[in-house]
Amino acid sequence: MTKGSNLPYRQLCAELGAPVLMSEMVVARRLRQRRRSEFALIRRAASEPCFGVQLAGNKPDELAWAAALVESRGADFVDLNLGCPIDHFTRMGLGAALGRQVTRVARIVEAMRRAVSIPVTVKIRLGWNDSHRNYLEMARAVADAGASAVTVHGRTRQARYRQPADWDAIAEVAAAVPIPVVGNGDLLFPHEVEHRLATSGCAAVMTARGALIKPWIFREVREGRYLDLTAGERLAIYRRYVELARAHWGRRAGSEEGDGAGAGADGELDEHARTRIRDFLRWHVGFWVRYVPRRPDGSWPGMQQREAIVHPRSALEALLTRTDDAAVDYITDRLLDGGDLDSPPPVPEGDQSADEPTMVETQG
Repeated sequence: MTKGSNLPYRQLCAELGAPVLMSEMVVARRLRQRRRSEFALIRRAASEPCFGVQLAGNKPDELAWAAALVESRGADFVDLNLGCPIDHFTRMGLGAALGRQVTRVARIVEAMRRAVSIPVTVKIRLGWNDSHRNYLEMARAVADAGASAVTVHGRTRQARYRQPADWDAIAEVAAAVPIPVVGNGDLLFPHEVEHRLATSGCAAVMTARGALIKPWIFREVREGRYLDLTAGERLAIYRRYVELARAHWGRRAGSEEGDGAGAGADGELDEHARTRIRDFLRWHVGFWVRYVPRRPDGSWPGMQQREAIVHPRSALEALLTRTDDAAVDYITDRLLDGGDLDSPPPVPEGDQSADEPTMVETQG
């Protein structure tokens, strides 16, 4: 998951119970070019119980070389990305664009399998669009080529994240191939995880946006219960991410795995490190504020519900549900500086006041 699966966020998710974690998408060609920024993406944290590196590319030799490299750097498995919908990458023939070329993908998987002893897995979508849904053909091809497992994101590239995930299609894959299938799409609550595991035939499930919105989803699944966290409890989790980010990007980097960020002799972040951390932090805050606390009737909105009424139980909870830029910037800067969040910017004109039920954009 580009940007979202940064090392400090994976550490946070591991602390909250995530059993398997995946790197950000890594471009194989850039690794071969020895780009320091790309090497930083394959670094594993000591706390990660099971760690995989997801590679993007479209040439068998490059991906085989990159797979061998990440195995030598301690990855437990390597994943081939056929799911990324981002235009920048699809125009290069990577991600979901490669997912249109079944024969080429099979050759790539075969080359990667020959290059490593760790499992090779593949992440696919249902197809490019509704007129080109090749998920069964692709899943069978990668299984025949030697993939150890296939993860299915239950949408086409054209659909992005706008439509509900098609779990019937995911179940078709699970019934069609002899390797484990991992289902992916619209998982935000423990009952959804339990239901999909029970009904889809999948060996496991994967969450992406669910973990970005509420990283404690892993603890919920592990404990088999909902966690109706207070605003203060949520804030403590967000502050923990900042601690991990400062420890990671605030170190003076001297190897190819580093990104050049660092801290001065007095422990203060240098400008590059601060900018780096703030960029990631603001991106994460944009997801965190989309979390909707439990409603008065005891329910929560689902992943694909675009709007929901929020009934804030405190001023802090009201702030943490604001999605306007001023609030997101304020939360970001106060978290980064370690300050209190007791002087938020005014609610934008036309919005409800912080102590009233408020309509907000949510998970969708």
